[in-house]
Amino acid sequence: MIEPYEVVETIRMISSENLDIRTITMGISLRDCASPDMDTLCARIYDKITRLARDLVQTGESIEREYGIPIINKRIAVTPISLVAESSTGDCVKVAYALERAAKELGVNFIGGYTALVHKGYTGGDRRLIGSIPEALASTERVCSSVNVATTKAGINMDAVAHMGRIIKQAAQLSAGRDSIACTKLVVFANALEDNPFMAGAFHGVGEPECVINVGISGPGVMHNALQKLGAEANFSDVAELIKKTAFKITRMGQLVATEAAKRLNVPFGVVDLSLAPTPAVGDSVALILQELGLEKCGAHGSTAALALLNDAVKKGGVMASSHVGGLSGAFIPVSEDAGMIDAVKSGALSLEKLEALTCVCSVGLDMIAVPGDTPDYTISAIIADEAAIGVVNNKTTAVRIIPVFGKNAGDSVEFGGLLGGGVIMPVNSFSSRAFVERGGRIPAPINSLRN
Repeated sequence: MIEPYEVVETIRMISSENLDIRTITMGISLRDCASPDMDTLCARIYDKITRLARDLVQTGESIEREYGIPIINKRIAVTPISLVAESSTGDCVKVAYALERAAKELGVNFIGGYTALVHKGYTGGDRRLIGSIPEALASTERVCSSVNVATTKAGINMDAVAHMGRIIKQAAQLSAGRDSIACTKLVVFANALEDNPFMAGAFHGVGEPECVINVGISGPGVMHNALQKLGAEANFSDVAELIKKTAFKITRMGQLVATEAAKRLNVPFGVVDLSLAPTPAVGDSVALILQELGLEKCGAHGSTAALALLNDAVKKGGVMASSHVGGLSGAFIPVSEDAGMIDAVKSGALSLEKLEALTCVCSVGLDMIAVPGDTPDYTISAIIADEAAIGVVNNKTTAVRIIPVFGKNAGDSVEFGGLLGGGVIMPVNSFSSRAFVERGGRIPAPINSLRN
């Protein structure tokens, strides 16, 4: 039974602490859309998406009105297009245009799944899809793309890692007039997940049902405010306990929205993703949570320990509040989307190397990192390889969403707009990784992958 004080508490969280549901994401299987003819494939994809998701936005809006819970985004994730278009002849970019038309027709802000899974090698369809990514992202607004280049079981496909460095540079160049914004919609994964509701990395995995609803919550502002009230004299046991209790409350709201949306849309409820997802709004920052624990700035020594505590406590509290927890479920540190992170970079407290260390203990990886436009493709590939190694060895999902902003240098400002935020161009290590990246082949799976 919900008590009156819980209602009042939730209203306060929403009105003054930036509590919201970050996304309702509908996953849709496109496996039955395959056709040897590309135009037929595109028509089937458009028809199926617009049929199954026709009520998605309206349902989200009606839940917002009835429960007073802000639902910021309504999104769609589809089967990796490299699989669906494998047998089709023609230009894969046509599929991106079909996805874009469907997204606009339905009113969703992003559609994910322009995806290839190449952690152990390429098929012909994978190569065609990956080669089309720069044009697809530069010529659409709502299509998101991801490529999985590594898993703990397979190791790291260094040929794909090298390829993605070049693809990212091409996408940046094709959208150079808009601060290389195409790269904000492209994620390179290790251990990609099938039920992730967050963009730009969401896709509908082959083990998922025909259609499903997954929900991603938010709540850094709520967490920050709760810790402010706890006071500086509290020890870390008290801090962890408060984070767990707060995460439970946030996740209960996500569970309510997820089950209600699934019921109204007559599709299965998949998962609630527990991730604390920051926004550029003042106070809605993971960095500020870390600073509330006693750090002068995010990036100071102790930041990794503080983030590890936060990430673990969020999972422990949230997992008891939902019948199905999945996705990434932790704390996000997307630099351009977190006002506290941006401030830490500007002050010199937070470097790319420290961010890499932080990704060892939190969700995802190097996310929304703007770097100089003249950063070599092999340097970008080496950054991807480092992040993939963290994921592979630690059996966790890691990713890189990096934006080499053409015409910009370290220290320059950049603005992507909306939830993508903006910030400052971060410097990268100037020493070359070219010979390392050009070796190619596969870095073998670690010994801890042999668990059978």
